Amino acid sequence: MNKTFSLHKITSNENLSFEPSNYSWFKFGDKAYAKKFAKELFDDFIFNFKEIILEQDEIIILPSPYLSIPTASNFLCYYFKEFLNRFLFENNRKASIESKIHRNQTYVTDFGNLDFEERVKLISNDTYYIDKEFINGKFCLFLDDIKITGSHEHTVNKILNQYNVKGEFYFIYFAELINKEIHPNIENYFNYFSVKGIQEIIQVINRDSFQFNTRIVKFILNLKEDELSILLNNINKFRREELFLLSISNNYHQINEYSKNLITIKNSLKWQLIYKKVKEKTLTLQDLQ
Repeated sequence: MNKTFSLHKITSNENLSFEPSNYSWFKFGDKAYAKKFAKELFDDFIFNFKEIILEQDEIIILPSPYLSIPTASNFLCYYFKEFLNRFLFENNRKASIESKIHRNQTYVTDFGNLDFEERVKLISNDTYYIDKEFINGKFCLFLDDIKITGSHEHTVNKILNQYNVKGEFYFIYFAELINKEIHPNIENYFNYFSVKGIQEIIQVINRDSFQFNTRIVKFILNLKEDELSILLNNINKFRREELFLLSISNNYHQINEYSKNLITIKNSLKWQLIYKKVKEKTLTLQDLQ
């Protein structure tokens, strides 16, 4: 059995019941908004489904599919799970268990600009894996941040059907596009509402509440040479190294469109190491004098 729940219903790009500027920062890695949205989503979900949740012996929670770098919705799922487990604890129930839908490919196309057919065609080239024995017959919550065309839900259902997985499945969204007369590219209206370019990227990366996700990593790997240079000069070595390691863990070094910028990021780490050794040598000489 499948059910869908969403907190916010989008009928236009005006009179929204959520703040698009906050949503945009969330999509580019600000976990403070992920936690805020997760609390709002959980409170409304549990208000509607409290009794059903308390009837379950075991609850499996799954974020949207990813390879190595989590999506923004993964952090939404992380905090939702925290709130859910607190609720289960207070009601003397077992904690929920997180599972994962693995994916093996990625793409450089901006997903937020595509319609349903284009989205389904794009992700149909991907390869997914789910632990069917683990979730079969279970009560599962599939979390995502926004439902625009339903391609995510369509893909998950396709995977479940492919593996003949049965169970009780709830698809939970922070927001959902209800007015189908609105073009799906409204998703990018929300995604880029606050983040227009390199200055906003630097701003969000330097926040204490920041963590890399697929969206911002791909954005950086698509930057022009001069923009990438500005970015690397304005974030610390820890962030640059994290960016590099996440990128190669997702096999972005094997994508032609990303490889040049990835080499530049790697070289910036070498430059930092050389600078550190020179500085240490200079300090040692000063101590000897």
